[in-house]
Amino acid sequence: MTLHVDEGSLKNGVLTLVVTLVEVIQEALETQALRRIEGGTLTEEEQARLGDALLELDEAMEQIKNDHGIAQSVADLHAGLDDVVDDLIERLLHPEATLRDRARAGRVQAPDPASRDLPDWLGKGFRGER
Repeated sequence: MTLHVDEGSLKNGVLTLVVTLVEVIQEALETQALRRIEGGTLTEEEQARLGDALLELDEAMEQIKNDHGIAQSVADLHAGLDDVVDDLIERLLHPEATLRDRARAGRVQAPDPASRDLPDWLGKGFRGER
């Protein structure tokens, strides 16, 4: 069997993935920077340097997306990743509701809320055990 790969599509796909991952990391850096600024752990000079570096990174990422025509692909992938993370957080915060929804769809057996009989993958903390 021969696999035919469109080199242009492959390069754009890999570039889209890399740029999206850099943007996710950039968001985490920005969040951490704000926490440190609000916490008073950075000097004014450090705040200025950090702000300049993050702005420069943002401009570089925008330039790469525009130069390679991948802005929409990156936005779509980023939105998809956000949806996955939101779903995961929802499942972790509300495991009983998630299991009830999955049971309604016929994918798992619904737990008895009174028994606190939840699956092992939820861990002891979600069952109230220490």
